[in-house]
Amino acid sequence: MEPQLSHQVTDSVATLVIRHPAKRNAMTTAMWRALPPLLDGLARDPDVRALVLTGAGGTFCAGADISTLRGSPEEAQSLAAAAEEALAAFPGPTVAAVRGHCVGGGAQLAAACDLRLAEEGALFGVTPARLGVVYPASATRRLVSLVGPSTAKYLLFTAELIDAGRALGTGLVDEVLPEGELDKRVVELTRVLVSRSRLTQAAAKEFADGRTDRDAYWTAQARDSGDTAEGVAAFLERRQPRFTWSVPTTG
Repeated sequence: MEPQLSHQVTDSVATLVIRHPAKRNAMTTAMWRALPPLLDGLARDPDVRALVLTGAGGTFCAGADISTLRGSPEEAQSLAAAAEEALAAFPGPTVAAVRGHCVGGGAQLAAACDLRLAEEGALFGVTPARLGVVYPASATRRLVSLVGPSTAKYLLFTAELIDAGRALGTGLVDEVLPEGELDKRVVELTRVLVSRSRLTQAAAKEFADGRTDRDAYWTAQARDSGDTAEGVAAFLERRQPRFTWSVPTTG
């Protein structure tokens, strides 16, 4: 099978799958290049409320296909950084569903998701020190925000792999599931995510990612959308809310 990114949308959840079985789902140059426009298309789809990123078979992603670094390492790093930023900027909640190896560029992609769920037996590693690669500043800051400076330095300095239990303890992973339970938990979680207020989620995502200049914008969005009034009414009437806010095309 040719390396590729495939996706499907079910019940308002887009599932994006990394497929490169010959190399444990390592990302090729073409795959890095294809990811931002694919994410952009899904972001523009009004039926997509959340996104799940996972790998085909028993592994998430073993990083970048090392053969792509032979020609122009700078180009490969630039494409990986652009793909990471596009994933981080996705307007809805994003979930990495991790089995097996989540290493190098794979860990970079998982860290760019909002939430990370892992199956027991998963292994995580941030491995540029094995290749003499300078990890991008944006990726380093994102890793530090997840696990703190000391653990981030440990992962970057040693390039050693850690198991899912340790990843959970550091904050790199949000939940660890027994073998065979990951898919079920992802479905449960995404069902909850798509039932909640997109307005709340979008504003919270911006604020959590450090943006500080949009308080007035989000106050206006909440006022004009009517979602707050609907949420309060639904709570008092003991029914499910019918939120109507959607991501503006501009703004």
